[in-house]
Amino acid sequence: MAFELLALPYDTEALAPAISAETLGFHHGKHHKAYIDKTNAAIEGTDLEGKSLEDVIAAARGSNQGLFNNAAQSWNHGFYWHSLAPSTNGPSGDLADKIDEAFGSLDELKKQLKDRGAGHFASGWVWLAEKGGKLSIEETHDGDTLVDQGFNPLLTVDVWEHAYYLDHQNARPNYLAAVIDDHLNWDFAADNLARGSAWTYPA
Repeated sequence: MAFELLALPYDTEALAPAISAETLGFHHGKHHKAYIDKTNAAIEGTDLEGKSLEDVIAAARGSNQGLFNNAAQSWNHGFYWHSLAPSTNGPSGDLADKIDEAFGSLDELKKQLKDRGAGHFASGWVWLAEKGGKLSIEETHDGDTLVDQGFNPLLTVDVWEHAYYLDHQNARPNYLAAVIDDHLNWDFAADNLARGSAWTYPA
């Protein structure tokens, strides 16, 4: 069965002004859809047809760069939509404890996420991830992903220009501040931490 474009888990106006409905329309409806369509076309009639998206990513890494890029970007974008929320009360419970353990405070985690995102050269992703019971900030370049790299991703922020250019032009730090301060989905992160394994793209 072909992969499908995930519906956004909120209204297209819900993240404004940090991320406008216009940006979501292009980013979700055009960019993400194109990655899904190209992945489906590449695996049609092959042994990978009917496999999970995570299996496709793992099989394509290092052997089929075109398929890998499209499959990984399909996964990354699905995860990114869920990493965002219209509003947030911040982390609690085990997640809050692990943030304090790893970073000293939520404010310090947010600062480091902003700094890493602003300093990331060119396109890519900045992640809050868990491995071996410890939290860390990780970066992947271009279309790369953490899902098959032994990490449990908790949240991600897209730092490709198409994620923010219509709303913030070249001011990536403004986009990062707006998203990280007000729109990270800490409930999603807590669910990912509690599950103890990477989120899976819905079949």
